[in-house]
Amino acid sequence: MKYLDEYRDPGLARRLLDELSAVATRPWRIMEVCGGQTHTLVRQGIDELLPAGIHMIHGPGCPVCVTPLETLDRAMAIAARPGVTFTSFGDMLRVPGSRTDLLSLRARGADVRVVYSPMEAVRLASAHPDREVVFLAVGFETTAPANAMAVLQAARLGLRNFSVLVSHVLVPPAMTTLLEDPDCEVQAFLAAGHVCAVMGWREYEPICVRYRVPIIVTGFEPLDLLEGILTAVRQLESGLAEVENQYARAVRRQGNPDARSVISQVFRITDRNWRGIGPLPRSGLELTEEYAEFDAARRFDVGRLHATEHPDCIAGAVLTGARLPTDCAAYGTRCTPRTPLGAPMVSAEGTCAAFHAAGRAPTPRSAS
Repeated sequence: MKYLDEYRDPGLARRLLDELSAVATRPWRIMEVCGGQTHTLVRQGIDELLPAGIHMIHGPGCPVCVTPLETLDRAMAIAARPGVTFTSFGDMLRVPGSRTDLLSLRARGADVRVVYSPMEAVRLASAHPDREVVFLAVGFETTAPANAMAVLQAARLGLRNFSVLVSHVLVPPAMTTLLEDPDCEVQAFLAAGHVCAVMGWREYEPICVRYRVPIIVTGFEPLDLLEGILTAVRQLESGLAEVENQYARAVRRQGNPDARSVISQVFRITDRNWRGIGPLPRSGLELTEEYAEFDAARRFDVGRLHATEHPDCIAGAVLTGARLPTDCAAYGTRCTPRTPLGAPMVSAEGTCAAFHAAGRAPTPRSAS
């Protein structure tokens, strides 16, 4: 395959679905970790085309969604300060904090800017030495190399007015946390191909052994996902629990050594709080002491923050796959992409946004 259309060929998709029907002899529950994969599954209706008994559980792989409320509140407290230029990717601007969001803050006069790479924020700091330029560094392992390079570049240039507010999270600890839950129904995972393009899949091998779950490194197109699901079902039917790489055109077992090296140079592993899930040990990244001067959380003392989720938002249950967005009483009414109560409805990778864009109807509720 060389062209994008070939990864969306309906004839090949039908053949994969037929093969799934032939292979599956019992029900199986598979979690796709990545929010981008969720959007493909829902937008293309793949989750509704699968053979009866093959059930997809939508996982916590939306980096915007799992960024904790206190980080967003801290971001807004920093952005509201005089002399600060606060920069972020656009998908973070409408994510609700406890009281407001970055877009509303900009409308009230704060210097909040959308950038398309962290290096753009470094260039702003270089061009405006009179301003404190802060970049909101969120994401899984996928965005960590670029953010690390931005810190290294700022250090090389001697920029003392550049800093990053870090909220990086890691995929493997989230998987093990889900599997440790006694109510966990996940029997196999589709791992995010872009994360594995950076990190490889060696970290997943002990998870397969310990928890006896297949993990299939999978891409993001419809045929990628169908092939990943088929591979997972084949393993489950055979009693296997191994890492397999469906995304061979982009991923190698060792990942990208240069990207991994720059991550380890700038960041170290730390405990991290996940929005809707809670604190997970050794599940995130923070700046090492060598680069601590670029840590916006240290540079700007905004005091203690007490963030509270909206009482009607079930984001935590959605992010862990325990509930569907359509199970939420606010879905599609009080919570929409224009008026989100939680991050999964506004993020480009959020499960609630995927369901809403696909026109999925709320779960019927009996009259009380």
